Amino acid sequence: MLKKIFGGGNTFLWLLVLMVFLGKIVPFREEYKPYFNLSSFIDWGIVIIFLLYGLKLNIREVFKDIKNWKLHLLVQFGTFVLFPALVFAFYGFAKGTDYYLLWCSIFFLASLPSTVSSSVVMVSIARGNITSAIFNASISGLIGIVATPLLMQPFLQHSAQSASQGEIVQQLLLKVLLPIILGLLLNPLLKKLVTKYNKWIGKFDRLIILLIVYESFSDAFVNQIFSKVPAITFAIIAVSCVALFFIVYGILKRISQKLGFSREDTIVATFCGSKKSLVHGSLFILVLGIPETEKVMFLLPIMLYHSFQLFYVSYLANKIGSKNE
Repeated sequence: MLKKIFGGGNTFLWLLVLMVFLGKIVPFREEYKPYFNLSSFIDWGIVIIFLLYGLKLNIREVFKDIKNWKLHLLVQFGTFVLFPALVFAFYGFAKGTDYYLLWCSIFFLASLPSTVSSSVVMVSIARGNITSAIFNASISGLIGIVATPLLMQPFLQHSAQSASQGEIVQQLLLKVLLPIILGLLLNPLLKKLVTKYNKWIGKFDRLIILLIVYESFSDAFVNQIFSKVPAITFAIIAVSCVALFFIVYGILKRISQKLGFSREDTIVATFCGSKKSLVHGSLFILVLGIPETEKVMFLLPIMLYHSFQLFYVSYLANKIGSKNE
């Protein structure tokens, strides 16, 4: 099973790298739009992704484990309070400096919800509480629809090009909330169909992410944004991503022990609470109206964190699972 995780993960990560290179070698330009409008295709793709998310979401299963409320609160605390608080601690140093955009991009990563599929799979490999993992991974995505924009909005206002509050709300309604609600309503009718083609649905999710990365890096290379980004910026992002993971993971593990959680619940708290969603991150970059010239800076922390969490947590899950077998 671990081999499958690594194989699929490696493939997707290599495809992400390929999109970056394609953005450099064959960038998508404005003059191509009359033949194929990539932006519109991505916009509709976002709507379909959240529609499918609603179709796949089983409300009964999600709320079946609600009695384990201490665990759920800890996971969501780690995701939407601890992560942002750790990055916000450096706000005073970045405000009014050339590093503000860098700080904002890392804070965006910290404000994102947890992953869904990989969180559940990793908890399963480590032999943790799978039911609670499903609950927290699913509820995190729903909370993030509201929490992520609320956390980001005060800091996006510093950019004159950022979307207004009304535009953000409109984007959230049209591209996120309404598709999810429609998916939930159609869930009883299309549940079997969605289950049957779940593999292809997952591939569609990844396709849209890859296209978002390709479009963003195309704009960056065409506008020569990277020539303005010093090497120290990349180093800071990489160190910040790794440090954030280990700090959050360590704090959540310590709190779990203090609360007397079982081994299975501790695995859920540390795995689900330390994850961040590349899917939601890629989509929220568009929904929040991030300027074209800044999209790459917001994508880099998510891509680096996603790569690190995929490889390291896979290793960690296998190690814990073998130890507890």
